[in-house]
Amino acid sequence: MTASALTKLLALGDWWLKTEIIKGNEIWRFALVLLVILVTMVLGRIMQYGIELYARRREEKRGVSVVTLFLKCLSKPLYVAIFALGLFVCKLFLYFDDQEGIRTAIGTGWIKIAKSVGAIALAYGLFRLVDVIEYYLNRWAAKTATKLDDMLVPVIRKSLRITIAIIATLFIAETILGAGQIKTILLSAGVGGIAIALAAKDTIANFFGSVTIFADRPFQIDELVKIGDHLGPVEEVGFRSTKIRTLQGHLVTVPNSVITNSMVENIGRRPFIRRTSNITITYDSGERGAKRAVEIIKEILAGVPEINTDPGRPPRVYFNEFNDWALNIYMSYWVKPPDYWLYQQVNERVNLEIMKRFEAEKIEFAFPSQTLYVKKD
Repeated sequence: MTASALTKLLALGDWWLKTEIIKGNEIWRFALVLLVILVTMVLGRIMQYGIELYARRREEKRGVSVVTLFLKCLSKPLYVAIFALGLFVCKLFLYFDDQEGIRTAIGTGWIKIAKSVGAIALAYGLFRLVDVIEYYLNRWAAKTATKLDDMLVPVIRKSLRITIAIIATLFIAETILGAGQIKTILLSAGVGGIAIALAAKDTIANFFGSVTIFADRPFQIDELVKIGDHLGPVEEVGFRSTKIRTLQGHLVTVPNSVITNSMVENIGRRPFIRRTSNITITYDSGERGAKRAVEIIKEILAGVPEINTDPGRPPRVYFNEFNDWALNIYMSYWVKPPDYWLYQQVNERVNLEIMKRFEAEKIEFAFPSQTLYVKKD
């Protein structure tokens, strides 16, 4: 290497060490900052991959556990936390003091950014840990007979995540804007919140209605209910409304405040489904035909296993009325379990068997009719 080349190289080194971009900060300092950021990003990715790999292998060997869930949830937030740590380390290589010893806006802003990223990492970690709580709440809800708590789990998950997001936002805003400005903003929000609350009183009423539903449990998911003019199974219970699928297939959304102030008829909790019917036979059947018709219906009902035969609710069959045009036989029975479509199947079997047995016994069904007698002079 020639002397001139060596001189130029030394001069270049002096430029590298002495040239300042911002007063007091040479180029090499920013080079170290860039290097630290790159190292922290690579280190964060390596740790994230290693934790996820370990958690996956542990889960394959031992199944799902608290440890594997925690590791999976914290792998990505850990990457953000390492990046925030790298920003704090970068501050050590830079000078942000002016001649009077007061920290410059750039230095203060750097610290605020690093704290904000750290707060994001912490909030992200708590946000992901909600999945662990949700997992064990789902396991607990699966062990209970009621299905309403299955709907409560996602509501709790959303509430926790919204709370974490609000707290993290307030902390970051306080870090950037300062406590004084945050108090002013919150005070303004409080005054505006009163106006919003007055305007959104129905929404607030619906929220407290949902709390009442979860606490009182007037119905469960998939139970058949009648609320006002709406009849159908409950599909979903939310913070604002409850969704009912009518028997016609329509999805009806009922505000929770309406449900708490209305009479809720829970048809799904009935122990039986009752059927009452009037079977009419002709007057030509006579006393023998009426008596035999009652016996046939009793025999048919006794042979259907889904019809309740408990002493408290046995099948009832009576020849109870002389109609204008027919002899009336009253029939009543209870079907269990209280499945609506099973109830319809039992009714069909009973009806077909009655028709078959009546035809065999020559007992005729009556239909509304009139007989006119014309007197001739």
